[in-house]
Amino acid sequence: MVRPSLSAQSRSRAPEPPYVSQLFLILLTLLTLTSLARAQESSAPSNRPADDYTISVNVNVVVLRATVQTRENVLVSGLDKDEFQIYEDGVLQPIQYFSHEDVPVTIGLVVDNSGSMRPKRTDVIAAALAFVRSSNPQDQMFVVNFNEKVLFGLPDRMPFTDDIDRLEVALSRATAGGQTALYDAIAVALDRLKQGRHDKKVLIVISDGGDNASKLTLAQVMSKAGQPNAIIYTIGIFDAQDEDRNPRVLRQLANRTGGEAFLPDSLKDVAPICEQIAHDIRNQYTLAYAPTNRNRDGTYRTIKVKASVPGRGRLSVRTRTGYFAPTAVRLSPEAKAVQP
Repeated sequence: MVRPSLSAQSRSRAPEPPYVSQLFLILLTLLTLTSLARAQESSAPSNRPADDYTISVNVNVVVLRATVQTRENVLVSGLDKDEFQIYEDGVLQPIQYFSHEDVPVTIGLVVDNSGSMRPKRTDVIAAALAFVRSSNPQDQMFVVNFNEKVLFGLPDRMPFTDDIDRLEVALSRATAGGQTALYDAIAVALDRLKQGRHDKKVLIVISDGGDNASKLTLAQVMSKAGQPNAIIYTIGIFDAQDEDRNPRVLRQLANRTGGEAFLPDSLKDVAPICEQIAHDIRNQYTLAYAPTNRNRDGTYRTIKVKASVPGRGRLSVRTRTGYFAPTAVRLSPEAKAVQP
């Protein structure tokens, strides 16, 4: 299930993005402020399946991070705005903002340290460090180590770092043992992501078992995973005899947020996968649109993004699958009466 290996980009400093016109600077600022400051909490209508988790965003602007691949799962770069189409509930939407830049990202490395991970720790730490080396040098990162307890790897005074030596210490300081509180760890990591200074946010989750110790439920953590701009990549290194293994959860987390789930057959595949994920993150497209359906009715809106280029064959686009529109705030008669 591992995609074809692509040579990872070196961890040399990427050039500064080119200057854009004042109009686009204003638009980008508005998009960022909207996605960060006005995102609404998700609330699934009762008539939808319980496992259909998506995100809720401000209805004025929807920002998408999109990965484009060929039929052979090779990343496609160099596409233009006119080669994309965004559909919301089957209706074509005008694309108002488009970019394809290697922008800095806030990233959380969420690593399982339950008892069954003890013989795998050396390979997992090496894979995580391979990811760091292949990432943008301006990325800010943090580490969450978990078994039945959830702990940050970095010191309390240092929520994020771009220093690979500090990250190696953070990954190595935990002792493997105990059970697996996967849901709690992801929830803690998502909360830390919100504190990051970069608008684009990613979690890399590495685990070898299903959850058997969390206080939170799957539904709760999936709702949290629906925060705007949070992309989750998951790597499941399961033991065949593990009764708690649950690859379906890892697939759900990835699919609903526009990430990808990997279930390698061997530990030796984990490092190349981490390098591929770093390459994926650095080659994503950013698209934004204002939905033509402006109703603030709390309904579920499906999203489908397509890319087509003559002569390039069939292309697939991976991004979030939909969102819940916000609900309009209704004032009570008493509140209306006191308005000026």
